[in-house]
Amino acid sequence: MNKLVEICDAKRGHVARRKAEVSLADLEERADGQSAPRGFRAALDAKVAAGGYGLIAEVKKASPSKGLIRADFDPPAHARAYQAAGAACLSVLTDEPYFQGADAYLAAAREAVSIPALRKDFMVDPWQVAESRALGADAILVIVAALDDSSMADIEAAALDYGMDVLVEVHDAAELDRALRLRSRLIGVNNRDLRDFSVDFARTYDLVGRAPAGCTFVAESGLRTHEDLAAMADHGVHCFLVGESLMRAPDVEAATRALLFGA
Repeated sequence: MNKLVEICDAKRGHVARRKAEVSLADLEERADGQSAPRGFRAALDAKVAAGGYGLIAEVKKASPSKGLIRADFDPPAHARAYQAAGAACLSVLTDEPYFQGADAYLAAAREAVSIPALRKDFMVDPWQVAESRALGADAILVIVAALDDSSMADIEAAALDYGMDVLVEVHDAAELDRALRLRSRLIGVNNRDLRDFSVDFARTYDLVGRAPAGCTFVAESGLRTHEDLAAMADHGVHCFLVGESLMRAPDVEAATRALLFGA
């Protein structure tokens, strides 16, 4: 958890500096000029209702643990490849110091496609929600391990006021209990242990059985093959967030098709 604490502490400093430079009124004006949110959870649910998988395909240049993932990084091209291959949604990393992301990557990727886009960043302040909508984001990520209940509720409320969806990420049963106090029923289960970065799909298998009906579950981390998705589906999970394995593929569109439909 130390890395998450470090990242969130750095993010709070970043947000404080940005708030001194950009007013909330300015962000709200820019948000009003954006096209309406595209319905992130609805796009996932529609794919599943049609008998497929709801894939959130991630546009990701680097990570703290793996370093640079893709040198020829082109967010609009990757977004178009994902959409052409059948992804339901995008996830775009915007954190700069730890993931080599940028706000511009989100705006460019979303503009290139018609599917919804999640701003993948570390939300620590409701101000970031206005910033996300101003960039065009259709959804944001809330990481339960990073926030207290009051902060989570404030950030979620800001997103819902904009008509955005919230992907609430959990790692264990205690975090799931906290997540279910929120209104959002789009739950991401991170299969990666934040203490040692090991991956265990049993984490998702366990938590999906603990949740009430009406939740859309998204399995995150460690998913690489069509067989991985099929194994998740056998346990009732049909939505997935996948980034690194697709970003490392020479042909992103072909790799995404193979993931979704098999080789």
